[in-house]
Amino acid sequence: MEKGKLSIETQVSHLPFVGPAFGSRLEKLGIRTVRDLLFHLPFRYDDYSLVSEAARIQEGETVTVQGKVLEIKNEYTRGGFVLQRAIVEDFSGTAEALWFNQRFLTRTIHRGDLLSLSGKVERNGRKLLLKSPDYEVINNGLARHTGRIVPVYPETYGLSSKWLRNRIYFLLSEIKNGGLAISDHLDESIREKYHLLDLRTAFYQVHFPDSLKEAQEARQRLAFDELLLSQLEANIRRKELQSQKVGNKFKIVEIRDKLKKLVDSLPFTLTTAQKRVIGEIYRDLSGETPMNRLLQGDVGSGKTVVAALAMLAAYLNGYQTVLMAPTEILAEQHFTTLRNLLSPLKIGVSIATGNHKDYSGLDVVVGTQALLSDKLNFKKLGLVVIDEQHRFGVSQRNKLAEKGINPHLLTMTATPIPRTIALTLYGDLDISVLDEMPKERLPVKTWVIPSQKRNAAYGWIRNQRTQTFIICPLIEESETETLADVKSVKAEYEKLSKTVFPDLRLGLLHGRMKPKEKDKVLADFRNKKLDILVATPVVEVGIDIPEATIMLIEAADRFGLAQLHQLRGRVGRGTKQSYCLLFTQNDGTPALSRLKFLEKLNSGLKLAEIDLKFRGPGQRFGTAQHGRWDLKIATFEDLQLVSETNNLSKEITSHPDLFPTLRKTFLEGKIKTVLN
Repeated sequence: MEKGKLSIETQVSHLPFVGPAFGSRLEKLGIRTVRDLLFHLPFRYDDYSLVSEAARIQEGETVTVQGKVLEIKNEYTRGGFVLQRAIVEDFSGTAEALWFNQRFLTRTIHRGDLLSLSGKVERNGRKLLLKSPDYEVINNGLARHTGRIVPVYPETYGLSSKWLRNRIYFLLSEIKNGGLAISDHLDESIREKYHLLDLRTAFYQVHFPDSLKEAQEARQRLAFDELLLSQLEANIRRKELQSQKVGNKFKIVEIRDKLKKLVDSLPFTLTTAQKRVIGEIYRDLSGETPMNRLLQGDVGSGKTVVAALAMLAAYLNGYQTVLMAPTEILAEQHFTTLRNLLSPLKIGVSIATGNHKDYSGLDVVVGTQALLSDKLNFKKLGLVVIDEQHRFGVSQRNKLAEKGINPHLLTMTATPIPRTIALTLYGDLDISVLDEMPKERLPVKTWVIPSQKRNAAYGWIRNQRTQTFIICPLIEESETETLADVKSVKAEYEKLSKTVFPDLRLGLLHGRMKPKEKDKVLADFRNKKLDILVATPVVEVGIDIPEATIMLIEAADRFGLAQLHQLRGRVGRGTKQSYCLLFTQNDGTPALSRLKFLEKLNSGLKLAEIDLKFRGPGQRFGTAQHGRWDLKIATFEDLQLVSETNNLSKEITSHPDLFPTLRKTFLEGKIKTVLN
């Protein structure tokens, strides 16, 4: 490739020895550009840096032996297997290597080659040898895959770590010889202040480190960039919002008596936390800039009631409200709750989902993404409420807000968010937390059930004579080895219906069912026409069945603590004592010790903090969250790094002229001219 023709935006399919075929495989790993390939970091390293003399290798050691190939040949066993045997010689003597069914090796390695072998030394009878070692011919004197700290990458079919190493090594060579320009957006003073490597060195050391310590330092630099980018974007959004003038400043003091009337009419007493959060929201609604607040609270903590009081304030000020939920199930639930709360006050509540479109009252409209339709317009939209907001993209939220003139925005989530994550990802939002449950809510008693007590647990469920959820992680049976023992909802439904609970009425619910089918099953369960609902985690949010008091979760070790906590939040919604049974095939101590926290704790926030230590952010939340949760390098456990990048992002946003390299570009074009 000609010098200067390669850039970080170049498609990987245009790189030497890649092409369309390998390009499509790379795309499965999320790698489309040169930048993506540079940021495809190792998930571990093999330490092959101990180079041993051939005659002095010892059993159990992981070593590298380098020498001239004396012999390389195929050997056939009586069972029809083919072995590849190589003998290499250095100045001390000889060493032997053995591979199994790698016929191509006799065409790749030749007698007289200088060969480098890395692996574990094992005993085979009286001999010591390297079994299935990593290898490379080093006639040119360079070693990439052996004799050093070797990176191991996330792979896909047809793309090995060895192949990825060669392609990344090429890019690093291009950076070194000037064929690929990489400029550092952090100047020397910032790097010195935070003890960071320069960007070029970081790329070299994260992929081909001279030591594990230097690999960690390189990862630290790239993690710093990733957190800084996330927080810089959030702070810029916050600055933009603060510069806007509210299109609908609410009067709160003047309507306080009417607001109090609704509160007094509720069939329950607001918690101290609800009263505090409502006060925070009302202060925002009466401010000069649009409210942009995140309301976080456990399942059952009363978020919908708080939202209803905000909607009442909008109605009394002559404005409309729209509430968007990620699923039809959740939208239907909100519609029912809000209609019960607001209809007695003559406030019209409508619904807009894929199946239902009722616009008889347009004071409050509840729906799913159907609300984004260009056909649905509002005369005076003043408040936008978004539930489980992390399931929506920024563009979707913006499109809904554009149906009004700088409306107030209240987003809600039942996903417990540790403070370190909230600080990083929601710097553009004010955060309110409902950290108190209504007094009438009884904690759900939770037990981890060992496999030998499964039948006893089934008998106990039958004797309780109450409605029960049974949750399975998969819809279909898996053909992969890693998931072969994980129960599928369809197979479990068949088994339970025929052999375990043949005398009870069972229903099936999963995400691939048609909306009308889902609605019927839920209606039957709600109306007590079903005793047991066998479902996938689709029931995680939005299903309110007060009579259901038992939640059984299969393969519980496959879920994060936060998700398990949300699933058990489907029971305990009435006044009866409720129970959660956690089944697992994994009897290992780490898995059981993690699940045992659910027996002791009922705080989603505390469980989320624990899960963060056990599983990390990506696993804990289960899926990518539209750009907010997809950290690939950094971890939220590094409180110092989070704090440092948060402070720097605020400095940059407040005084962009002091950061000229960042003013034009950040992370090589990920943010362009955002500070102008």
